[in-house]
Amino acid sequence: MDIGNGGLDINFFLMRIRILLLSFLPLAVCLAAAPGWKAAATKVIITPEKNLWMAGYSSRKSGAKGKLQDLFAKALVVEDETGACLAIITLDLIGVPKSLRVAVAKEAQAKFNLPPSHLLINASHTHCGPMIRTVRPIGRNSRPRAAYTAIPSDQTARRVDETKEYNAKLHLTFIRLIGDCIKNLQPVKLAYNHARCGFAMNRRLPTENGFRNSPYPDGPVDHEVPVLQVRDAKDKLLAVLFGYACHNTTTGVMQFNGDYAGWAQEYLEAEHPGTVALFVQGCGGDQNPYPRGTIDLAKKHGRTLATAVEAGLIANPKLIDGLLRAALDYVSIDYATPPTRAILEEKAKSKNRYDRRHAETLLEILDVEGALPKNYPVPVQVIHFGDRLTMVTIGGEVVVDYSLRLKRELGKNRAVWVAGYSNDVMGYIPSLRVLREGGYEGGKAMRYIRTTPHPGPWAETVERHLIDRVHTLVNRLHPKRD
Repeated sequence: MDIGNGGLDINFFLMRIRILLLSFLPLAVCLAAAPGWKAAATKVIITPEKNLWMAGYSSRKSGAKGKLQDLFAKALVVEDETGACLAIITLDLIGVPKSLRVAVAKEAQAKFNLPPSHLLINASHTHCGPMIRTVRPIGRNSRPRAAYTAIPSDQTARRVDETKEYNAKLHLTFIRLIGDCIKNLQPVKLAYNHARCGFAMNRRLPTENGFRNSPYPDGPVDHEVPVLQVRDAKDKLLAVLFGYACHNTTTGVMQFNGDYAGWAQEYLEAEHPGTVALFVQGCGGDQNPYPRGTIDLAKKHGRTLATAVEAGLIANPKLIDGLLRAALDYVSIDYATPPTRAILEEKAKSKNRYDRRHAETLLEILDVEGALPKNYPVPVQVIHFGDRLTMVTIGGEVVVDYSLRLKRELGKNRAVWVAGYSNDVMGYIPSLRVLREGGYEGGKAMRYIRTTPHPGPWAETVERHLIDRVHTLVNRLHPKRD
C-alpha cells in the first residue's frame, strides 16, 4: 500500500474489492436462478385466550398463568413447476393429535386438492403450551376424562371442553393458513445446507440401577441444524425452515412460551424482517437442552440455535432443482406380549398412582372391548425436494438413533433431514438398542400416557419395521437409489 501521497494505491483498493465480492459469490451463484419453484409462508398466533391446562408435565396443579411469549402456527407451501404442492405446518405445541391431522388432511384434499402425503404437521414439543389431547373414550357411555390426573375432578368437564374448543380452532386455522399460502404463491429459489448447534445432550445416563434421566455427554446426539431457505426473485429471504433434535424442556414455568425453539424463531424473524421462521423438531426423544431450568437459559439456547441457522444461510447453500415428490404410510407397530388380566388386577392395587391408573385403564378396555390393542399405526412420510434433499418424518417421540441411521443409509449423494414429532405424537419411539436397554424412553413412559393407552412397550420389531418402510417409500418415489 502506497501511503506516501496520503492516499490508497488504486490497484490495491480494487483488488480488495474484488476479493470481497468473490467471498459472496457462492451465495450469489447458488441462488441466481429460480427453476420453477413457487412458495409462500405465513403465520398466526395460537396462544390460548384462556388459561388452559398446560401440557408436558404431570406435576402441574393448575392452568396456565399468562404468557411469556406468543405461540404460533406457521405454514410454508411449496409448489414445483408441475403444480405439485407441499404444505408444511409447524406448531409451538406439545404434539400433533392424530385425529386433528387426519381431519385437516381430509379437508385440505377436498378444498385444495392437496394429497394427505403432501401435508406435514410438526410440533416443537414445547412443554409450555396448552393441553391439546383428551382421553380416548372407552365404551359408548364413557365420561369425558382429561389427559392429566392432576386436574381436579370438578374441573374435568370444563378442561375437556376447553381442549376440544381449542382443537376446533386449530383445525380452522390450519386450513386458513394453507389457503392463504396457496393464494399468495410467488416465484422463489430454494436452497439447502446445514450448520451445527451443541446444547442438546443425551439424557439416558447408564447407572448400576438402569438408565436415569440425567445428562450423559457420551451418549449419541445429532447436532446438525438443517436449513432450507426460500428467497424471492430479488434474493429477499421469505422463509427459513430449520430443525434441531432436542426436547423443548429448558423450563417448565406456568406461562405460555415456545421454549428455546420459540425464541430462536423470534430472533431470526427480528433479524430478517418480513421473514417467516419455522422450526421442525427432529429426533429429540432422548435429548435434553443443557444446562436447563430457567427462562434465561431458554433464551440463550434460542440465540445459539438462531446463530447456527444464520451460519446455515450463508455456508455455501445448494440450490434445489427438480420436482417435488412425497409419500405417506402408516406402519402397524406391534406391542410386546400384553399383560394378563391377573397381572393387571394386581397392578391396579399398586401404591404408585401411575401404575394403578394404567392398569385400571387397561382393565376397562378389556371389559368393554374384550381385548387389548395389538399394534398402533405410526405415520411415516418421505419428501423429496428434487434430487438434492430428502426429508423423512416419523410420528411419535423418536429417539436420535433413527436420525443417525437414516442419514448413514440414505445420505450418500443427497442431504437427509429426519424429523420426529410429525403427523401424530402417541408416545416414545425407541430404537432396538433403547428398547432393550429399557428406561423411560424404552418403555416405562408408556404408563404415563393416558390419551392413547398402550398396553406395554413396543415389540423388538419396532425399529426394523419403521426403517424398512422408510426405504420402501424412498424407493417408491425414486427407484434409482444412491
